[in-house]
Amino acid sequence: MKGPLIYPFLVDSESLAAAALLAALSRTVEIFAGLRHPFVRHEHVSTFFPPAGVRVGIAFVLPDGREVRFEVSVAAAGDVFHVEGSITAESETLLDLPRKALPDVLDAIAVLDDYASDVAEAANRTIDRLLEEIA
Repeated sequence: MKGPLIYPFLVDSESLAAAALLAALSRTVEIFAGLRHPFVRHEHVSTFFPPAGVRVGIAFVLPDGREVRFEVSVAAAGDVFHVEGSITAESETLLDLPRKALPDVLDAIAVLDDYASDVAEAANRTIDRLLEEIA
């Protein structure tokens, strides 16, 4: 015996776009969760900001106390999605990927995936360089 359908058979395009964005954010969190450095402690960063944005990444704390953040963000504003990526050490910007404003969510997801990979790829190199500066 079949019960009543909870969800409609067809899913509208906005719901599909939201699901695709959620999947992209999950991939991004997974990329950053895999970052480790043997000599530096870390914590994961997830921040929601108004009206419809999220920033995810990882923060490492160097032995000298400086915090180094590896982050990407995506935000919806009006009819566009804004995507950014950066690496910062305290107030110093070490990598600032250009802010992109994209009208299509799938384009925004592609940029988010690229930015997450670019930021993560630079992580260990950046931490090693900063540790050498301390020594």
